[in-house]
Amino acid sequence: MGLHLDPSTFMNLLVLIIIEVVLGLDNLIFLTILVKKLPPQYRKQARVVGLFLSLCIRIVFLSFLSWSTSLKNPFYSSTYITCSVRQVIFFCGGLFLSSMALIELYNKAFHIDKRKVISKKYSKLLPIVFQLVALDVIFSLDSIITAIGIMNNIILMSVAVTISMFFMLLVAKPLKRFMDKYRAIFAVCLSFLVMIGVSLILESFTLIVPKNYLYFAVGFSIFIEFFNQISKYNLALYQHSRPIRTRILEKVFKILKSTKKNKKFLHLRNKINNIKNSSIEMVLDKEEEYMIYSLLNLAIRPIKSIMTPREEISWININDPESKIKKKLLKTPHNIFPVCQEKLDNIIGVIQAKKLLSVFEKKENVIKFASKTLPIIILDNINPINLLKILKKSRGNIIIVKNKFNIVQGLITPLDFLKAIAGDFPDSDETPDIVKEKNSWLVKGNTNLHALQQFLNCKKLFIKKKIVHASIAGLLLEKKGSIPIPGDVIKISSFYFNIIKVKNYKIDLIRITKKKKKKKKK
Repeated sequence: MGLHLDPSTFMNLLVLIIIEVVLGLDNLIFLTILVKKLPPQYRKQARVVGLFLSLCIRIVFLSFLSWSTSLKNPFYSSTYITCSVRQVIFFCGGLFLSSMALIELYNKAFHIDKRKVISKKYSKLLPIVFQLVALDVIFSLDSIITAIGIMNNIILMSVAVTISMFFMLLVAKPLKRFMDKYRAIFAVCLSFLVMIGVSLILESFTLIVPKNYLYFAVGFSIFIEFFNQISKYNLALYQHSRPIRTRILEKVFKILKSTKKNKKFLHLRNKINNIKNSSIEMVLDKEEEYMIYSLLNLAIRPIKSIMTPREEISWININDPESKIKKKLLKTPHNIFPVCQEKLDNIIGVIQAKKLLSVFEKKENVIKFASKTLPIIILDNINPINLLKILKKSRGNIIIVKNKFNIVQGLITPLDFLKAIAGDFPDSDETPDIVKEKNSWLVKGNTNLHALQQFLNCKKLFIKKKIVHASIAGLLLEKKGSIPIPGDVIKISSFYFNIIKVKNYKIDLIRITKKKKKKKKK
């Protein structure tokens, strides 16, 4: 009893338990990796069986203490080499452990498990248990030899081994969840198993690598990964605080920007595999890229960038002579017109061109007929997503945009909304808003800012937050601070905006040139 009540004995027991737990970590890590190969319903069973077998093998080695220590005795000896059972076990076990860990690292590095997820086949229980027994023999032998060096008492050593096994049984499932959550830690653990395997192979050749060095290397790697995880967590918090549309846009831009590189990569891969013309369908063309960008950016766009502005609205003044109205109907390609009295802000109703001509022929009251169909009125601060719902219910009617002072700002039809997503549809007699020249672009002042940004391929030039400008002219007026005159040059980022024509105090025509990058001297 004196031996058991001795404080030094309890201290040695505590030290031995801690050492057994540390030495059992590699066994536990490999057990976690092997168990993942089984079907989910057998994993818990295999985890308990593996640790129980490990406990049994350690107790058997302790029971035959003299036999365990005799494994060091060489069964073959010569001038250049000596060979013992322990060395053979360590060599085979180290080779097996290193190869298995390297295979797992390769699978994780090249995502082999994800590629075969559809036809995934789980391993059977018996082969996994056999591998666990083989590894338990190796790890148990190393653990028992260490225990004998600390305490030469079979009962206390058995207690220490049993307590450490139960502790690892409790830790096994949380460790599995932790390794699933943090893939980088899983890679560190696999690297640790590779180092353990190499150290066993070296030890079989009597080249002993102190375990302290291995544990320090792994501990330092985990310490660095800990700060890496903190950095990722803080980055995730920062990203979460940003608007979700901005984050989606950035991801889409990266995908679209890499399409050319992906095309080259796919072409090379298909050439190797003798596959032809399969990469062409996977690369987005310019039209698709434009529409994806426009759709994702739709919610942050102001209504002014979608509507037909006030100065471009074709409307009917009911006080004009009938001949003048008919001439206007024939001149403009539109089908539906707002009918007003004297000025655009006094809207009476909406009427189709063919119905208006029919009213003139029948000599009916135009005001009475037009007032039967009233336009849909919206404010200029409405969200474009809500505008889409209104357009669906409009049934071909036009939507008039007014400000808070009840002044008409513009007009929206389904075609305007389509243009906002797919780009402009110029008529045969209409000049495009953007004309590409040799080293520049000739742009109309009322050109949509989002369309221009897409055309110039400069995602970060104009839209850094929710903008208030509908056209490039509005942006340039803000930058200049006053109405520019022809010849003025305004610089924004790496682009120069040369004012070509100003009409009625509005910028009518602009030439855009891009600053050339200076070539680095070799």
